[in-house]
Amino acid sequence: AIAGSTGSIGTQTLEVLTADLEGPQDFELVALGASGRQEALLIAQAERHRPKVVAVADDDPGLVARLTAALPACEVRAGGQALASLAEDADVVVNGVVGFAGLSVTLATLHAGRRLALANKESLIAAGPVVQRARVTPGAELVPVDSEHCAVHMCLRANRNPGRVSRIVLTASGGPFRGRSREGLVGVTIGDALAHPTWSMGPKISVDSSTLMNKGLEVIEAHELFGVPAGPAGVGIGFDQIEVVVHPQSVVHSMVEFTDAATIAQLSLPDMRLPIGYALAFPDRIGTPFGRIDWAALGRLDFEPPDLDAFPCLGLAYAAGRAGETAPAWLSAANEVAVEAFLEGRIAWTQIAEVIAAALDRYEGTRATDVDVVIEVDRQARHIARRVIEDFTR
Repeated sequence: AIAGSTGSIGTQTLEVLTADLEGPQDFELVALGASGRQEALLIAQAERHRPKVVAVADDDPGLVARLTAALPACEVRAGGQALASLAEDADVVVNGVVGFAGLSVTLATLHAGRRLALANKESLIAAGPVVQRARVTPGAELVPVDSEHCAVHMCLRANRNPGRVSRIVLTASGGPFRGRSREGLVGVTIGDALAHPTWSMGPKISVDSSTLMNKGLEVIEAHELFGVPAGPAGVGIGFDQIEVVVHPQSVVHSMVEFTDAATIAQLSLPDMRLPIGYALAFPDRIGTPFGRIDWAALGRLDFEPPDLDAFPCLGLAYAAGRAGETAPAWLSAANEVAVEAFLEGRIAWTQIAEVIAAALDRYEGTRATDVDVVIEVDRQARHIARRVIEDFTR
């Protein structure tokens, strides 16, 4: 099942499923789910791939009627829990939903004891402690789709002892503004921020990449996926052992350093279909038709430290991660509101970090005891971020 089928991850997952894959894999698509905003695309996907179930988060009666009429062979589900219900129908659920809305899909899939191919990083960031408890459900399995975390997932399997990891290094392309000073970022446009040099992504994630917030969120996600406690779900490291380096070629996706100073790196072309295929087939591997590295043409691999002065969002994410509990949820919610305001032309690109910082200053600290607490924290953070934006735009 694919939740978020009309988005970037969803459409690329469909490309993997319809590709001429080498190997024994035989995937059956049983369900598609989306917000409902791209109705025509969802109908076209369902007509081509013929799933048993089509789900939309929007419960508008007119939309439901049109989908039912256009797709008579499909069961149409609608409403707030429609996407989460897809976990009932599939062995593997790809969560490509953007933002906090993907949390219900993550929890439903894990509670159902299914494999979760997770591209929705906000689930782990906003509700890490809650998701961790769901991961112990018998049969539940989480395989990351983010290229960096997928790479770490591969690298960790080069060593049998999870306690022998000393450092995880996540790479960042640097986005479209790599090398610019803080002053040089004043006046960048929406088009500038969406023009990612190497990856094909949706607008929200493209903006996050341009601010390095995407990488900051991935640091928190890496800690939730691979950090504490040591054991089957973690390697016992903290935020001080999760580093970020800028790597403009986007060929090295992550590195894991072990206690003997040996480093294992995962390299592949910057194509999201590769980690998607890995998450679907694990522990097997697909025979990919999506291209391979030409080592002779590659020539060089460059690495440099991130500029935290020009890109303060990365530092804000580290601070929220270290604060723990619901601070990452607060960060993620404020960021979603700020990015939305930027894409609507209401604030400048440089004000994204300012909105998030101002919202974090008002975080009072709340324990992530259950999902209802996380939802309330998300609501509060969004409210405060919107008030900050109103103050900025007066």
